[in-house]
Formats: sequence, C-alpha cells, structure tokens
Amino acid sequence: MVSVRAVDISKKFGNFQALDHVSIEAKDKELVTLLGPSGCGKTTTLRIIAGLIEPDTGRVYFGDQDVTDIPSHKRNIGFVFQKIALFPHMNVYKNIAFGLKMRKVPKEEIDKRVKEVLKLVGMEGFENRMPTQLSGGQAQRIEIARVLATDPDVLLLDEPLGHLDAKLRESLKYEIRRIQRETGKTAIFVTHDQAEAFAISDRIYVMSNGKVEQVGSPIELYLSPRSEFVAEFIGISNFLDGKILEISDKRLIIEAENGLSLISNEMPNIDEYSENERVLISIRPEDIEFIQSIQENNKYNVFEGVIDETTFLGDTTRLLVTFGSKVMKVHEYGPERFNLLKLKGKKALFQIKRFSIVKK
Repeated sequence: MVSVRAVDISKKFGNFQALDHVSIEAKDKELVTLLGPSGCGKTTTLRIIAGLIEPDTGRVYFGDQDVTDIPSHKRNIGFVFQKIALFPHMNVYKNIAFGLKMRKVPKEEIDKRVKEVLKLVGMEGFENRMPTQLSGGQAQRIEIARVLATDPDVLLLDEPLGHLDAKLRESLKYEIRRIQRETGKTAIFVTHDQAEAFAISDRIYVMSNGKVEQVGSPIELYLSPRSEFVAEFIGISNFLDGKILEISDKRLIIEAENGLSLISNEMPNIDEYSENERVLISIRPEDIEFIQSIQENNKYNVFEGVIDETTFLGDTTRLLVTFGSKVMKVHEYGPERFNLLKLKGKKALFQIKRFSIVKK
C-alpha cells in the first residue's frame, strides 16, 4: 500500500476558482474523507488525484512517486463513482472480471479473485445475476468488488452512497469501512454528509470555497472547530461574540455578550491568543446544562434565560432559550429532560460545560 499526497493544488474552470492551493494527505492504510457542501472542490480534488483532471498548479504523489503527469489508467487506482457503472449486458462475474481480462490475467487467477472479492463484499452466489436483478445496495457492492478485483494501490470513492436511500446508506457506510480495514487500502472518500464522514474516517478534511478549512479526526473537528464555517457545518452551534479579559494557567477568561462571563478549560494552544482580543465563541447545544441553582462564588459559565420552546424527542429534550438578544439552542439528555417540558415560558438557569473559540 502507499500514501497519497496532493501538494499545493490549484484549478480554475474559466473564471471559477475550483481549488485554491489545496494540500491533502492520506497516509498508508488510512481512510481520509473530503467533506464539504456542493461546489467546495472536494470532487475536483479527488479527480485530480485520480488523474481525470489536470491541476493548474501543484503535484500529486503516490508514496515517493510523482504521478502528476502519469495518465489515470497507469496509476493503479480504484475509482468508485456515485453513479453505478456496471455493464448492463454482463452478469456479475463478467463485470468483476472485465478489468482483469483487460490486463490479460490468466483465467484461473480471475476465477480466484472474483470469488475472493464477492466474499469480501458479502455477495457470494451472485455470479450469474444480471445488473437489473440487483438492488441498489447490491449493485454498489458489486461495483466495489469490481474495483477491488484489480488490487489497486489507492481506493477513491466519490459520494458512492449518494444515490441510495437512507437505510441503505446507513448500513453500507459501515461495510465500506470494514472492507477498507480488511484490505488495508489507502482510501479517500468524498461526501457532503457529516454522519458518513464521522462514521468511517480516520481523518477528515473540511473544505469550503476551494480551500481546506480544517483537518482532524472526527472528535477533534467536533470538539475544537477552528472556524465559524466548521462549527456550523459540523453539528449545531450557538455563537457569542466575546473579548479575552485575562489569560492565566492555560485558561482564558472571556467577557461575552449579554454580560456572560466565561472561563475556559485548559487550552494547549493558549499562546495563539492575547488579552483584549475579540473572539467568536462556539457552544454546542449538548454542552449547555439545566441547573437548579448557582454554586456559591461561581460567576462563570452560567446564564439565566427564558425557555421559549420545548421539543421532546425521547432520548433528548430540545429547547430554545432566550438569553438577552440571543436565542440559545439547548439539548438536554439527562433525567431533567422530562422536568424541562413543564418550564416552557419560565426562567431557568443553565451552565455551559465547555465551549470553543473559532475564527470569524
């Protein structure tokens, strides 16, 4: 297996800047996801890595080899498209065997590989089925099997679940992760779906407007978004403007909107901030907790608001709480979620358990 690097990639289509000095890396045996909204440049990046589009600037490397000028069919990649591309006139066996026949692989070896990949994707016994006899999920499994049969160095997947219904997407995303782990392939996965990205990825590159906004593990991106875009695109956030009053013992003391005083947990990147700096604060709804009273001498991370709306969803109660000029979203998962339903229209106390500081 090999690592993949796209270094300082730029691409224009006419006057449209599709990619603006993008660099990404997928390490050996790693599954990396390019995540972002439509038009952010994620598919263009994937196609440049595949050799289907030439970059205006930058280089692509597989391991130590510069493959930028090597045509796609000589890069030994497996590319899974969003739209299933099985040959309609060939049965499952012939579809999977096609790439091997083009490479003049002996028939005995073809038979062996077809059986191996069908077992890998859980489709043993489907050799004689025609594509029209397959469900959407089955067809996508066969598409993946066909790609894996040629033993590619790199697996590239361009929104492969986008055309499937929600139930199939839910099951197949875990199948893709299992297959990638079992084969040890270096893989790059493209999606606009945060749930897909979080479920299968070792690391995620969040993209917007042709640039990489942030890269990290799912938990790093969720707990420590570095920009307003990432905080909004991944999960749900409340935003407050604030000013750093003091930096002490790796903690920030912040004066936020509506008179709210905040003190952070210990921050490893404390040196990035300075006193009197204006900042934007991101607070996840589940990090706001209903409390009965304020502990003595505790003036930080606590606010009073009016509960305007309550929505009970079984495992959680979702609130809209007016706090000064802001409406705060609160998700309560504990036993208090039942009592909160009785407090609509009333004042209540809330404690902020954690927050992030993001760039505007």
